Amino acid sequence: MTQLKRENLGALHSQLASAAWEWRAEAGIGLLATIAFDLVGHYLGPTGVQVVLATAGLAAWRYRSKSGPLRTKLRLLSVRHSWARATMVCGLAGPHGSRPTAVRIVSAPFGDDLLVQMPLGTHVAELEAAAEPLAAALGVREIRVRRSAENAAFAHVVIVRRDSLAGASVPWPLRGAPRASLWKAIPVGTDENGRPMSIGLPERNVLIGGEPGAGKSVFLSLLVAAAALDPAVTLTLLDGKLVELAAWRGCAVNNVGPSVADAIAVLSAIQSEMDERYRTLLALRRRKIEPGSGVPLHVVVIDELAFYLGGQDRKQRLEFTELLRDLVSRGRAAGIIVLAATQKPSADVIPTQIRDLFGFRMALRCSTPQASDTVLGQGWAALGYSAASVDPSARGVGFLLAEGGVPVRFRSCHLSDNEIDVISGRAAALRRRGGV
Repeated sequence: MTQLKRENLGALHSQLASAAWEWRAEAGIGLLATIAFDLVGHYLGPTGVQVVLATAGLAAWRYRSKSGPLRTKLRLLSVRHSWARATMVCGLAGPHGSRPTAVRIVSAPFGDDLLVQMPLGTHVAELEAAAEPLAAALGVREIRVRRSAENAAFAHVVIVRRDSLAGASVPWPLRGAPRASLWKAIPVGTDENGRPMSIGLPERNVLIGGEPGAGKSVFLSLLVAAAALDPAVTLTLLDGKLVELAAWRGCAVNNVGPSVADAIAVLSAIQSEMDERYRTLLALRRRKIEPGSGVPLHVVVIDELAFYLGGQDRKQRLEFTELLRDLVSRGRAAGIIVLAATQKPSADVIPTQIRDLFGFRMALRCSTPQASDTVLGQGWAALGYSAASVDPSARGVGFLLAEGGVPVRFRSCHLSDNEIDVISGRAAALRRRGGV
């Protein structure tokens, strides 16, 4: 036998083995059914077989609406076979004809979450490159592919069939709270599985980006409201538009408008405060500010970051950039928290060395995948995590990335202008009373 014939025969064997494995459940059920009917026919005759068939049909009809587990298993089998057909159509195969195999399938409100094993001789990057053809072959909204962090031979594949975040926004749980503690997690929305999401601000900074009307201001308001409702928190506001943070002016010790020079002066003072805090920690032999230490958290809110980072005066621009970088990089352990938002997420506005220092990054609707990557980090859009895919009418929907994690698509809680006014008034009164 020639070498070519041996290779062709090996490829045929691999293809047959792959097909047999894909249809293993059906083959097993068919084999068991055949054995069962043979036994019934042998001991009870044709009449017994008819009775068994009639009983099985009646049971299936009677419990058709109650057989959730069975329907789920059948659906998962359908997903498995659809995935196998799609990979075949898209030409994803190893040297011997084997294809990327779904070894685990979990149903979710948005579609399906697959763990896929790559054939020998292939790698996950090939699957990533075929995300769009696979989505077209399956007839779904999108496909997201991410290499497993534990094993390079596996990929996490998200099949998005429907927008589970298309409903109304969830009201903010703390909108009626008399006060809050910034040391506790802040509820911010729900993910694609309908699970509530929250973030903890101590030792974290937050970067928010999105085009106008995407819901950036509302998401920022959730965090500012939580900080304002904690009377122990010091609040500084830098408002490039002057009006976006106006509701919270009565809660802040520093209010800066569209003046880069004033912003530099305030950030310089906070930098000195940060240095003093570190000297205090050194004297106490502690590494960071903790609850009950008597040192308040200081939240610095910057709305329209692009205004301050893109000023015409080059010297001021560089000085502001360096001050911000220092606060974001060194301020975490000293209890300095920076919340920054911009409606112009571009690489020339948000330098990478600053972007990468933010522990939380929220990308709301962006005009391009590149703008989404400017917020989340380079390469996420190519893996299917692109805020450019968000429907323009879906305000508050975007991707939230936490340190060392994977972007999570979610919808933020909602706060109306009237609710913001009520909360800010309550927070200001609480602070005037000294937190009592």
